[in-house]
Amino acid sequence: MAAIGRFRPRAGSGYRRGMAVDRLLPTEEARDLIALTRDFADNELASRVEACEKNETYPDGLFAKMAEVGLLGLPYPEEWGGGGQPYEVYLQVLEELAARWAAVAVATSVQALSIHPVFKFGTPAQQERWLPDMCAGKLIGGYSLSEPQAGSDAAALICKAEKTETGFRVTGTKAWITHGGVADYYALFARTGEGSRGISCFVGPGQAEGLSFGKPEEKMGLHAVPTTTAFYDGVDLEADRLIGAEGQGLEIAFSALDAGRLGIAACATGLAQAALDAAVAYANERTTFGRKIVDHQGLGFLLADMAAAVDSARATYLDAARRRDAGRPYSRAASVAKLVCTDAAMKVTTDAVQVFGGYGYTRDFPVERYMREAKIMQIFEGTNQIQRLVISRGLSASR
Repeated sequence: MAAIGRFRPRAGSGYRRGMAVDRLLPTEEARDLIALTRDFADNELASRVEACEKNETYPDGLFAKMAEVGLLGLPYPEEWGGGGQPYEVYLQVLEELAARWAAVAVATSVQALSIHPVFKFGTPAQQERWLPDMCAGKLIGGYSLSEPQAGSDAAALICKAEKTETGFRVTGTKAWITHGGVADYYALFARTGEGSRGISCFVGPGQAEGLSFGKPEEKMGLHAVPTTTAFYDGVDLEADRLIGAEGQGLEIAFSALDAGRLGIAACATGLAQAALDAAVAYANERTTFGRKIVDHQGLGFLLADMAAAVDSARATYLDAARRRDAGRPYSRAASVAKLVCTDAAMKVTTDAVQVFGGYGYTRDFPVERYMREAKIMQIFEGTNQIQRLVISRGLSASR
């Protein structure tokens, strides 16, 4: 973000970066965790993001550093190597990360998503085998549900896991895998029978004979973390890599996605906050007609709407997180949060480009990147059209 340095607010201007927003955290431990996250993000993420995103280079060693400070398994119990944090706190950590580097925050959310099947549905032996290294971040995970022809319609997947004498043999193609080709394991969903009850979940290895990966997708944003296609050409899996019962895969997948949608909602809010920060900083320094542009009502009201959108997004995902933490149903609330937060991110980042005018359309400033990164958040973890479908079905069922 060096390019925006020319437009940082002057000392005494009264402006405080949103990344230091005063959060209402439940415990002193949570406050310390947010402080640690901010320090780490400022020192390790903000200094690398521009170069890695511009050059599309993977941040080697970064996730190992995140594991060292305990940021990769926060919502899981300490007994398994996690941070033992409620979702209300974990999501605010994600937001802080996303405000500096969206790709890293999304990958962190996917890490938590990939752990969920073993934590929620694994046997004690499977949990003992995998959870300590997963939760501690010693094993980096990916989530492998989608296929080229099966995105929103997960029941349409055709990648097969056929039974063998020692386990299963996987053949087929998986798509849109965050950390694909880099991860140490994948929460892998493959067909073991017919219909929607014929899909099963596995802990797939990161490397195996017969497993290969396509070149990373040439994405609009989130360039630093690869998204790839995986090709399974008769990959053998041991029987104990099956998570849950055969045919339970979609139940496991959708259970994980409820939590994953909250992760993306938090990431979107952090991205929107970064765009708001940049726009306010610029508006407090740029002058037209002898006045700072923030003092022109047309611009001031636009910034006010952006701030309201960010605050509303944050309140929405925190409401869903608190429902989850309280053990209450939260599927509908998760869809609402994912919808509201990602739509807000798209609007706020677009408006930030408008605040910057012509400069916003250049790569000299980060707001054009924020706008590109916001778009995917309306698509993955269930498109926003799917979220509307989930919400509307819930309304129909409640009558």
